[in-house]
Amino acid sequence: MDAKQPRAPLKPRGGRRELTKTQNRDAILAAARQVFDQMGFAAATVRDIIRATPLASGTFYNYFKSKEEVYQALRDDVALAVRPRLRAARLGAATAEEFFAASFGAFFQFVAENCAGAAPERFRMDSPEVLAGFAELQQDIEAAMARGLLPAVDAASLSAALAGVGFELVERVKAGAGVEEVTGFATALFVGGIAALSKR
Repeated sequence: MDAKQPRAPLKPRGGRRELTKTQNRDAILAAARQVFDQMGFAAATVRDIIRATPLASGTFYNYFKSKEEVYQALRDDVALAVRPRLRAARLGAATAEEFFAASFGAFFQFVAENCAGAAPERFRMDSPEVLAGFAELQQDIEAAMARGLLPAVDAASLSAALAGVGFELVERVKAGAGVEEVTGFATALFVGGIAALSKR
């Protein structure tokens, strides 16, 4: 996670206690983001995260059970942050090729910019934030079909294929592959595939 992409603070629903809870959680997440960036996920410990906050050690465990859990919260924040960028890129597309390039390129670029120090494990696919992103992708595919950018194929299957390839290839980006190279590969794969599907 990148310290330059802070999590938008949650708006407390009421009272000083809720405000304190929100501030504590935000402080832990900000500290964890910084610690993971500096030390890497594997080397970092809960103690390192706690030391980077002004909070007592017990406070951490009121919010998170482990460094893995706090890391998942950070990754959910990433999922929330990337979704508007992905939607804007897809909605701005004027051709099928632009639609695929926008989908992959925006995602790969965001990960390249924001996942330094990330843990080696893959993104969790079942968090509410990621599932909402999948739903938006399918909506955008259906809208692209309605606009004539994409042929009328099974939108759910195309959405799943895009997401699957995106999440697999982003591992190459995290390992240092160039965003343009990986985007070009994924785009060509889908432009060719969608042309074949439209003839079935």
